[in-house]
Amino acid sequence: MLTMLTSMYLMVQAVSPRSKPIRVVVTGAAGQIAYSLLYSIAKGDVFGKDQPIVLVLLDIPPMLPVLDGVVMELQDCALPLLMEVIPTDTVEVGFKDIDAAILVGSMPRKEGMERKDLLKANVAIFKTQGAALDKFAKKTVKVVVVGNPANTNCLIASKSAPSIPKENFSCLTRLDHNRASSQVAMRCGVSADKVKNVIIWGNHSSTQYPDVHHAKVEVGGAETAAYDAVKDEAWLRGDFISTVQLRGAAVIKARKLSSAMSAAKAICDHVRDIWFGTKEGEFISMGVYAAGNSYGIPEDLIYSFPIEIKNKTWKLVGGLPINEFSRAKMDATAAELVEERDTAVNFLSQ
Repeated sequence: MLTMLTSMYLMVQAVSPRSKPIRVVVTGAAGQIAYSLLYSIAKGDVFGKDQPIVLVLLDIPPMLPVLDGVVMELQDCALPLLMEVIPTDTVEVGFKDIDAAILVGSMPRKEGMERKDLLKANVAIFKTQGAALDKFAKKTVKVVVVGNPANTNCLIASKSAPSIPKENFSCLTRLDHNRASSQVAMRCGVSADKVKNVIIWGNHSSTQYPDVHHAKVEVGGAETAAYDAVKDEAWLRGDFISTVQLRGAAVIKARKLSSAMSAAKAICDHVRDIWFGTKEGEFISMGVYAAGNSYGIPEDLIYSFPIEIKNKTWKLVGGLPINEFSRAKMDATAAELVEERDTAVNFLSQ
């Protein structure tokens, strides 16, 4: 029995009567990524400074005592936009009438676990969550999958929620996108906001392809192609790619924990762009349903592409020229996703 099943109202000060609260669920809400994420959501950094929020915190039963502590901390922040906090361990409560779902929780890979075992465990989780979204959430819900393997987990959730448009599902590759932008910025001696239109193609895994062939860097007030700004093709085709691909593992080795602060920031960036759109002339990276893509990627995948967003609707940036180097990298990560998908779909049917 939950100690805090009832909602906690945090009516700290009046908010605009024109703004109706939106319901946002975060799964794995007792974990370290959520701990870095929830404050930003509740304070208005994601959905807007005048948007009241009802936060639903979903986790497994053993984590409920920790969730109680998270709720207390959110209360103690005295945030004017946070109308209600609902801790729960049931999908019926977790996904009821939600506007946005941020699916952070997943089964982590444990020592001695084979990849197929990891996929099997996560298929069960995301099949259940997809079915719950289908049954309880608004049909307009925007679903962002963070828990790894994020692309395939997102695909399973979507397949398990047939009444929700596939376009409403996306997975997080924004962390990889931010990592790539930062690496280029540091190499050029500029701030990260001076770099735009890097692309993460494919899977959120070590096969992903960080591509700067279409990226721009502002140096000294002038915008130039990233290759011309960096002036080091060997680095761009070598250490740059491997650094971004293996950055998560490097963080774990150094920190003894996986990325949390940077992951939470990337989630905020991803969801805020869904809500408010991308800047004119800029695109970001996002794992989306591949149907109808112009890059020869198999269609029944969640694959990271360059994306523009307007009016809460994403559009794949098509027609970018692809050289042989990029083609090989894009196909390699697609092949991994096809293998993951086929393994997962086999489990889904069992």
